[in-house]
Amino acid sequence: MYAIGEWVLLNACRSAKSWQGIRGEALRISVNVSPIQFRGSDLAATVSRALAQSGLPASLLELEITEHVLVRDSPGSSRILEDLKAMGVRLSLDDFGKGYSSLSYLKRYPFDVLKIDRTFVAGVPANAEDAALCKAIAAMAGSLNLEVVAEGVETEEQWNYLAGEGVDLVQGFYISKPLDNGQFIEFLRRAE
Repeated sequence: MYAIGEWVLLNACRSAKSWQGIRGEALRISVNVSPIQFRGSDLAATVSRALAQSGLPASLLELEITEHVLVRDSPGSSRILEDLKAMGVRLSLDDFGKGYSSLSYLKRYPFDVLKIDRTFVAGVPANAEDAALCKAIAAMAGSLNLEVVAEGVETEEQWNYLAGEGVDLVQGFYISKPLDNGQFIEFLRRAE
């Protein structure tokens, strides 16, 4: 299982490195880390190898950690995240609000990014409760100097609402469907 996670990470870093010159700007890549990979391997060593083999600067790699991984709140979690942060890797708290939410994660761990779970984004802006929750999460994260990403954005109305409430970035079908490497390169070239 660890070998698959290491292979995914290395190939993501290699792809990101190859994309750097297409638009003349640095492009950051986000990679999900599975709970098994987070707890069962030397993640910092795995990341270090992937960065060295790919040539991707650590600052252009963002690792997405779900709240579920942090539920046990073991001292090892803090050490792993601190080791990654010391390397210069960005850390993202993924799926925020999906059932294990604890504001203490934002205080205790060195995250750079908070990703609002798609279950809240889906009803925005029509559903007043979803809109209020997205607004509150974005305001809280912003006050903690965290970049805010909304997952699952599918409409212009969602994008406009979230941008007006302090969300920094969005991901979802409104921007693009999933793309393979060749399609993504074409997407980058067209976006110039």
